[in-house]
Amino acid sequence: MTRRFVGPARYRGDMAPRLANLVTAAGQPARLARFWSDLLGWQFATESPDEATVQPPPADGCDLTLAFAATARPKITKNRLHLDLSSTSGENQRETVARAVSLGARPIDIGQHNVPWIVLADPEDNEFCVLEPREEYANSGAVAAIVVDAQAPARLARFWSPLTAWPITADEPAITTLRNPTGRGPTLEFLRVNTPKHGENRLRLDLYGDHPAETARIQAAGARLIGATQPNAFQADFTDPEDNEFRLLFPR
Repeated sequence: MTRRFVGPARYRGDMAPRLANLVTAAGQPARLARFWSDLLGWQFATESPDEATVQPPPADGCDLTLAFAATARPKITKNRLHLDLSSTSGENQRETVARAVSLGARPIDIGQHNVPWIVLADPEDNEFCVLEPREEYANSGAVAAIVVDAQAPARLARFWSPLTAWPITADEPAITTLRNPTGRGPTLEFLRVNTPKHGENRLRLDLYGDHPAETARIQAAGARLIGATQPNAFQADFTDPEDNEFRLLFPR
């Protein structure tokens, strides 16, 4: 049975679509959720054999729940979505890296060479970065950014911006950035890469929306509906213009 992950704020029928969850496929959902809960200092919220969720405290400013869904699929290639963690000083960056390693993360080399941020893999080999202090993430909380690999960053950002109601706040040749209008929580960043997507992503975004009007609007914007949506369904699955999977959740 497919379950819906519930974010920190409930859907209201008069609301436009909005980001709800960042979902990670996991061999051991509860174990991976506890790693991220302990690393970020967020609340371990729910647990079952098939799923676990972690929620940020209100003071963090993040509106998304981290959700971990059971899968038997092994991780084979580098993820196309990853998290960047913020830091307030060089010492704070080192402390975050040390805490991550003590919890089961490990340093990895993905070809980053000599950069000021540290690249790690969590206990199920999902890549993430601990950034050096950056002024643009001063109000981001524990998670600075959700980063999406993209062959055409500006094009993909233009798809996601109206879908999330997050405006484009920076548009450079290599990266295009969306920001929550509140100015808090992580940014959503589309980073230029040369490699096309292969296989199903291990990380995906969930949005709250309305049905069926939002389903039709999302398709008209360039998304592809995966499978048929039943009249009383609670969700619809899509891929964006670069084939990244995402899910639209409907009110019950």
